Amino acid sequence: MPHAVSRLRADRLARSAKPFLARGGSRRAHCAGCRLVPSHCICALRPPCATRAGMCLLMHDIEPLKPSNTGWLIADLVADTHAFGWSRTEVDPALLALLADPQWQPYVVFPGEFAAPERVVQQVAPTPGRRPLFVLLDATWPEARKMFRKSPYLAQLPVLSLHSDAASRYRLRRSSRGEHFCTAEVAALCLAQAGDERTGALLQAWLDLFSERYLLAREQRPVDADSAAHRQLHALTAARA
Repeated sequence: MPHAVSRLRADRLARSAKPFLARGGSRRAHCAGCRLVPSHCICALRPPCATRAGMCLLMHDIEPLKPSNTGWLIADLVADTHAFGWSRTEVDPALLALLADPQWQPYVVFPGEFAAPERVVQQVAPTPGRRPLFVLLDATWPEARKMFRKSPYLAQLPVLSLHSDAASRYRLRRSSRGEHFCTAEVAALCLAQAGDERTGALLQAWLDLFSERYLLAREQRPVDADSAAHRQLHALTAARA
């Protein structure tokens, strides 16, 4: 069954006046499940996951269409992933309903330096009867800052400011700020904050494998089934069995 990001992508494509052509993208057929060419498909390797946390992806305009988008990978593993297109002038009523749902405790995940100090938290606080819902702004850095400023429905939510000594391992796009993580890496840190380090590690391994095969396919090189990314994912999956 298509997940939330896949459905948002299909909806965005249906509203497009012309085909979306990714910069440097391949014109070959791609798997509908993982977006890779069939020879490099990873669908059969997707690990089973279960976590209490939820993810809410606010995705800037064409972000769901990009073949390197990592929000898709979050939805692959986290069952309670919700995805919404962002607009400055319109808000999806389903998004507002999600943020108001009493089963969830939403956190906007964003650098604390851009929020009022009283909103900023460094840790996820256990809330009886409520599960953490991480609101991730899936966009380039300039777009994400605009989304954070111009989304009044987020203004009353706590801002989770993450810190990590690790460097980003994402290789598919370059950020103007070296300390930035891609969306899937941020989600993995959030899962660890929520006490689910193993699912966070699985998501990071899933991102590493996707990135490896994406680059191999782009360079028209064969799959290396014994690579470090394959071994890491296999070890984590076996540990959860």
